This record gives sequence, structure tokens and C-alpha cells, in this order.
Amino acid sequence: MTHRPTNISSRPRRQRGAIGIMMPFMMITILSIGAIAIDVGHLVVVRNELQNAADAAALAGAAKLYPATPAPQWTNAVSNGTSAIGLNKAAGVTLSTGAVQAGYWNLAGSPATLQAQTIVPTSNDAPAVQVTISRGAGSNGGPVAMLLAQVFGGSAASTSATAVAVVSAPGALLAGATPLPMVISSCLYSQFFNPTTGQPLTTSFKIGSSYHYGPCESGQWTTFFSNTNSDSATKNIINGNTPSPAMKIGDKVWVQTGTKTNLFGEVASELTGKTVIIPVVSDPTNTGFQTNGQMSIVAFAAFYIETAVGGSGKYVQGHFVGGAPVTNSGGGVGPYYGAYVPPRLAK
Repeated sequence: MTHRPTNISSRPRRQRGAIGIMMPFMMITILSIGAIAIDVGHLVVVRNELQNAADAAALAGAAKLYPATPAPQWTNAVSNGTSAIGLNKAAGVTLSTGAVQAGYWNLAGSPATLQAQTIVPTSNDAPAVQVTISRGAGSNGGPVAMLLAQVFGGSAASTSATAVAVVSAPGALLAGATPLPMVISSCLYSQFFNPTTGQPLTTSFKIGSSYHYGPCESGQWTTFFSNTNSDSATKNIINGNTPSPAMKIGDKVWVQTGTKTNLFGEVASELTGKTVIIPVVSDPTNTGFQTNGQMSIVAFAAFYIETAVGGSGKYVQGHFVGGAPVTNSGGGVGPYYGAYVPPRLAK
């Protein structure tokens, strides 16, 4: 039998031909994957730039909500937030437009959307500014150009970012926020508050011991949550050796007995010329302090200490302050008594 020789050399040529046909498709696939990776990364960068711009604009807007007069300054907040948009860029394009709204934001997330300015706010509802900035059709240079679109004829991508910034009077304080261990009655504050402007009066007055001054003219020493009437314990709070505890609206604090004349001198040496935050306690009957007992915190007021006098005077003299930032707030929302928490991002 005659055997026909096998043409072995033809097989590699056929294989090389198959690879040559597949190579363009493989290159297209590899290039496409690379383009997608580049595009996704670019889109993430642009989205982050939009988020930073929205954050900055929301914070700028919220900074104009306070001081309340007496309602938050909604119009000023929206205007300032809108102006701040143009201070940033996304993908090299200076931003010019965005949706800026002002209303109430629920810090507990119920609801999780901006609420109308006309609602009756609860203890969790803080004045807020919401900003949404987009790169899309007709907005800030249009959609973001994609490499895949340029090479393979795809479409550009739209993206956006939203931020919410809130500002409020403090509903709680962190430890060390209250170096003056004294509480005042709500009726005292109301005498030095202008309901038309929503601001405290800057008239100088004396906060005297409740044993020597009327119920709406006095304050009383406190050791907050410790039911002690110790002079030394109170003095240590004034001089900073013992930080005041964290506290919030609704907490019951201990109101001490006695005048404690020597403590007024300690206030004069340690706190003169400083703005402090004072807890305001409920006094619904205007009958004075429940000394040697507890009273509930209803707000936190900002008070500038001009001087303090012991001896026959027994008073701390100063005035309430409006627009006083509280940097060591424990969060929450309280009634505006001059102190407020600087703008912070809620979303």
C-alpha cells in the first residue's frame, strides 16, 4: 500500500491565518475595556468635583440662615449658595448653574427630603440649604465627554451631586462647653430678647443670686448632674480643672442652695471678657429657682461676661450675645437664644 505523505507544514500556516483574523477583534476588545476603565475613572473624578462644589455651596448658603430675624433668612441663604456655585469647576469647566433650595431638614431622617419653610419645625428639624449641581444637557458645559464616545461613537455621560447643609441653635453640648456653672431662668432671658428681630438685646445687666434678686433677675449655681452644694466642686468647673459634663435640652440639672459669694470672685478672675454658654431652665410660674433640687434645661444662651462682683453685690454682669457660634455642640436642635451651631453637612 502506498502512503501519501502528510503536509505537516500547512497546519501552522492555517493556525497563523486564524490568529491573524482574530487579532483585530481582540485589539478592539482590549481597547474597549481600557476605554471603559478610563471613562469610569474620569466620571468618578468629575462626580467628586461636583460633590465638592455642592458641599461648598450648601455650606455657604447655610452660613446666611442665621442669625434668625426671627425666622431663618431663607432668601439670603439661597442667594449666597447660588453665588458660591461659580467658585468651583468640574472637568475643567467653571460651574455656573445649580438648583438651590432652602427649607427644613430632619436630622433623624424622617422624612429624608427637604421640607417646606412653612412647616412647624420639631426638635429634629433644622434650617437647611440643599444644592444640586449637574453636568448634563444645557447645564455647566453639558454632559461629560467620554473617551469611548470619541473613539467608538458612543454618547457622553450626565452626572450630578447633591449636598444639604444645616445650621441650628444647639440642642446639646459636649463636655467642657459650659465653663460658667450657673443656670438662668427663661423669664430672665425673655426680658432681654427682641421678638421682632429674633435677637437678644445687648443691654448690660446683672445676674444676681436668687437669694438677693427677683426670680426673673437671677441665676443660681449648679453642679449640673451632681447633687452637691460644694463650693470647691463648683470652683473647679469655673477654673477648668473639672470640665462641665455633656448635656442636652430636657436634662434635669441640680440647682444649688446658697449665695456662695466667693465664687463670684472666681468668675471675675477666670471668665471676664469671655462669651460663655449658659443653660436656661424652665420657670413656668416665674416664682424662682427650685434650689436644692432639679430643673429642666430648655435652651442654651450665649452670654458675654463683663465682670463679676462678690461681697455685697453678688452678681455676674454682662449681656446676651446674638450669632455666637458653638463649636463644641453635641448636635440636636434647640430654640435660638443667641448661640448657634456653625453650618455642617447633613447629606
